[in-house]
Amino acid sequence: MKEEMTSFDIAAITSELNKLVEDAYVDNIYQIAQRTLLLKLRRPGKPRLHLIVEAGRRFHLTSYVVERPSRPSSFSMALRKHLRNGVVMEIKQHQFERIVILRVKTKEGEFQMVSELFGGGNVILVDPQNSILHALTYRRMRDRNVLRGEAFQHAPPSGKNPLALNRQDFGEIKRLGKLEIVRALTKFLSIGGLYAEEILFRARVDKDISCASLTDPEVERIFDQLKHILSLIIAGTVEPCTIITDEGDWIDVAPFPLEKYAQYEKKLYKNFNEALDEYYAQTSLKESVAKVSNEADRELVKQQRIIQSQKSALKDLKTRIERNKNIGDTIYMHLNNLQFLLQRIKDDKEQGKPWERIVSDVQREKAVGVPQSVHFHSIEPKRRVINVEVENVVFPLNLRRSVQVNAAAYYTKAKKAEKKLEGAEKALQDTQARIRELQQKQVEKVEETRRPLPKRRKKAWYEKFRWFHSSDSFLVIGGRDATTNEMLIKKHMEPHDIVFHADIHGAPFVLIKTEGKTPPEGTLREAAQLAASYSRAWREMFGALDVYWVAPQQVDKSPPSGQHLKKGSFMIHGSKNYVRNVPLKVAIGVKAGEDHLLVVGGPPQAVSKQADTCVEIAPGEHKSSEVAKRIRKQLAAQASKALRKQILEIPLEDIQRFIPLGKGRLI
Repeated sequence: MKEEMTSFDIAAITSELNKLVEDAYVDNIYQIAQRTLLLKLRRPGKPRLHLIVEAGRRFHLTSYVVERPSRPSSFSMALRKHLRNGVVMEIKQHQFERIVILRVKTKEGEFQMVSELFGGGNVILVDPQNSILHALTYRRMRDRNVLRGEAFQHAPPSGKNPLALNRQDFGEIKRLGKLEIVRALTKFLSIGGLYAEEILFRARVDKDISCASLTDPEVERIFDQLKHILSLIIAGTVEPCTIITDEGDWIDVAPFPLEKYAQYEKKLYKNFNEALDEYYAQTSLKESVAKVSNEADRELVKQQRIIQSQKSALKDLKTRIERNKNIGDTIYMHLNNLQFLLQRIKDDKEQGKPWERIVSDVQREKAVGVPQSVHFHSIEPKRRVINVEVENVVFPLNLRRSVQVNAAAYYTKAKKAEKKLEGAEKALQDTQARIRELQQKQVEKVEETRRPLPKRRKKAWYEKFRWFHSSDSFLVIGGRDATTNEMLIKKHMEPHDIVFHADIHGAPFVLIKTEGKTPPEGTLREAAQLAASYSRAWREMFGALDVYWVAPQQVDKSPPSGQHLKKGSFMIHGSKNYVRNVPLKVAIGVKAGEDHLLVVGGPPQAVSKQADTCVEIAPGEHKSSEVAKRIRKQLAAQASKALRKQILEIPLEDIQRFIPLGKGRLI
């Protein structure tokens, strides 16, 4: 499976991206993983672009939904500080190396974000004076340093730039002598082994032949094939494809079909970016599944080790219980004989005999007066313990205690072990339950991870405005600010629409897109409620507000003589139709689509009819960020189990877009 992009891949993608991102604005930057950045690019009048940069691996746009961190990293904050709202001037490859340079023009000057896609990779921010401002990884190296404040230097080239190579220069490859041509190409040029093999395959030259053995025609063919492949990329006449095995494994992605992969299935794409996006989405999914499975396996192995230890402890406890009970029973079965033996030793000691003498006497006389079923084994003088052997079992007896007390001590030990056994059996059952739970969770998590990554939803044209569909299915749109107010009236107002405005300075214009139909009273009131709720009256914490509506012909941008209208402001001529006492309320909810979850907002009556679940808000004292968190939590609590997790993953900014300016509260 391919890990990092090749020099040819980078040449193809930078050429393609340069046309797409030129003059785009850097809207925001997120660090979504340790070595991965997401740049959100804004293009006036066009959909936003989302650029993935993974150090040491890849650089392309993505159409997939990427989970953003709740808190920005220090590195992403540093990049935002210098690049945010800057204009993308160019994306280019550095001298056919695995290096991509993103040039961004800002008020401070021109910055470069250098993405190194070789080795461990790096992302370096270079200021207009060519000094290193920030880097994903700082390091000192033999040939250069990546340290803050030092002059930026590119890594030494991995070989000659094939784009700048002529036939005469290429002929020098024969001087590499006995080195195989396939290895020589990777050493001589800035290309990897894959394309070295592809070039030789197309040139019909054995990859294992030595450079010294190459004929002039073979050198010519190799050079021609190299230049042919480069010309395809430069001209943009590529046929992007992913390579898939018969088993369904995605093993590579290329800007054009490679003859090396002739036996494999190829999936073609409109452009190389789409191919890269699909390939890395699939391989990342596979990596995630493997990671989840491996993590679960490690935990299961750990729990299995615990079970083995617990089973061993159980076996030991059962043995101890049985042994102690048997010893207690044995003592009572041979009570008199054991009493005789203990008393004999005690009497000898009281008479002043040393322990050595007592032991020798007992061993010499053990056959006299002492039955063969009870044998003296040994004495531990310091502990005042005698070890006896009864029915082939050796056990100690305390000389300070009676035989009966010794027996009771063994029964007590057995009881204590039985209590421990109960706890050990409960612990074993808990561990077994834990393993079953882990196995079930592993299956669920792997299945969840295997689910295809969600693609970013293509937004409708009207989603740049305030919008909702009324209870009667009419599209209602309103301005967000002066710019969208201006755009709404100048570009999207049609003769059969109805125009609303709250009776207060500082309110959006709102249109009902009637398409020639007559909207019912309910739609009129809902449009009025949008106009009132998103006006300055919300910030002022009004409870209700009057709203008027007029025909498009009554709206005029021409001010009275000698006066000037601000951006987003218009003159209203003629009589106005009022909707009185419109309550300031907004509902925010979620609506499940086929492959995405859509956040919707607007008048409560309209939203409640269309959303799977929703909550209402009104003017209040809480900040919009806090209100958004509460809304998300409440929506998740109200939703079905299937939707709950998806709701909790909704970015707060998607909810905040529907909260009127200022503060609010949940109703």
